[in-house]
Amino acid sequence: MFVPGLLRDLPQPTLAVVVIAASLSLTDLPATRRLFRVRRTEFVLSATAALGVVVLGVLPGMAVTVALSAANVFRRAWWPYRAVLGRVPGLPGFHDLRSHPDAEQLPGCLLVRHDAPLFFANARTFREWIDGLVRDDPDVRWVVVAAEPVTDIDTTAVDMLRELAEALHRNERHLVFAELKDPVRQDVERAGLTTAFDSAHLYPTIDAAVDAFRERTGAQWRSVDG
Repeated sequence: MFVPGLLRDLPQPTLAVVVIAASLSLTDLPATRRLFRVRRTEFVLSATAALGVVVLGVLPGMAVTVALSAANVFRRAWWPYRAVLGRVPGLPGFHDLRSHPDAEQLPGCLLVRHDAPLFFANARTFREWIDGLVRDDPDVRWVVVAAEPVTDIDTTAVDMLRELAEALHRNERHLVFAELKDPVRQDVERAGLTTAFDSAHLYPTIDAAVDAFRERTGAQWRSVDG
């Protein structure tokens, strides 16, 4: 800053070494290895940012990285984690069948969980997922959505749920919600969604929904493999 001509006569390779050394000091290799071990998606974004800066320059490279990060956020919103749940003997609660393939299920009662808000970006894929599960198990009578992770339901999702509930009802099936958060439940009621299904099918807990189903049908828990 104060002696700009001091480095003017240094050979360019020497200046390059100075720049490279400064760049390496900004590189956190242990953190990069941790990203690779813990979350591959973030590692790819980190590597892309570094490559973009080297190839395109600082501003274009960062712009590409921001765009990819935004796309990753939309990808996770579009296809959030979803699970079919079952009961594991000796383990409280209801658990993902992928993690507990030996879990028990209740014949005729499909327990599912959607780990994201329900909104326009994932409403269609949610409907397709439920339709596929019901198609694979024609004996399903209740589709119980463990809704605690659902922090919002927008108007597009409300319309989808209404159509889904009506389609299920035509085949003598019911759409049931458990553990809806109070603000979400109020939105659902204001949108008139409860007119599409029995308002009694809003249960405070999954256990309450399961107990109600068992009381009506007499179903007993059984293992997934029969």
